[in-house]
Amino acid sequence: MSQSTDDLTANHLAGKRVVITGGGSGIGADMALAFAQAGAEVIITGRRETALQAVAQQHGGIHVAVVDVTDEAAMVAFFNQLGSVDIVIANAGAAESAPFAKTSFEQWQHMLNVNLSGVFLTLREGLKQLNDGGRLIAVASTAGLKGYAYVGAYCAAKHGVVGLVRSLAAETATRNLTVNALCPGFTDTPLLAGSVENIVTKTGQSAEQATAHFQSTNPTGRLVTPAEVTATALWLCGPNSGAINGQAISISGGEV
Repeated sequence: MSQSTDDLTANHLAGKRVVITGGGSGIGADMALAFAQAGAEVIITGRRETALQAVAQQHGGIHVAVVDVTDEAAMVAFFNQLGSVDIVIANAGAAESAPFAKTSFEQWQHMLNVNLSGVFLTLREGLKQLNDGGRLIAVASTAGLKGYAYVGAYCAAKHGVVGLVRSLAAETATRNLTVNALCPGFTDTPLLAGSVENIVTKTGQSAEQATAHFQSTNPTGRLVTPAEVTATALWLCGPNSGAINGQAISISGGEV
């Protein structure tokens, strides 16, 4: 994150309360540290307390709550106990791949539960606690804007997230808040590393070959960095962003 980004957001985010689901690694962890450095009080959630605590130890402004985004009762209780918030980022997600004909209903349901229902619960409960001028952000994917082979369930869920964001933005357009989706291309995160490992196991390719496949999909020939996604989130939560609403912002080097 550049110094100019720090300068732009520091005063605006001072004292703001931010919730980031899936904050124990990858994009969520990067966002947590950046928002805390910009003066916000950050609450990160996830299922793995050890990973969450490792992120929280990096800054005193980061706090931890162990919550499963697919558990409705737990999400309701979490936001009720938390009280008012200014920014809610639905970042938690998971990825699995399989040929469509071999995709089990269990895999299908898991992708929808984590990637779509988890976002629904996060945004629904976050909206109830959102202060005036608040921001709701969902981390979707370029898989919410186009199709990729062998990840039909994941693409369906991410397309659902984009539709949900657009619908909620239209519903709340007269209120002083915004709802947007971030759609990164293939990003250098543990989630992608898991996909690389899966390709290696199933095809016998080397990790370097599998990684090169993902890099070549991005027009820039490299993976997106978590910091690039974080910078976009900071911009959406900064000054003069109130007219950006209902958008699915591609962060992909021009892929879509």
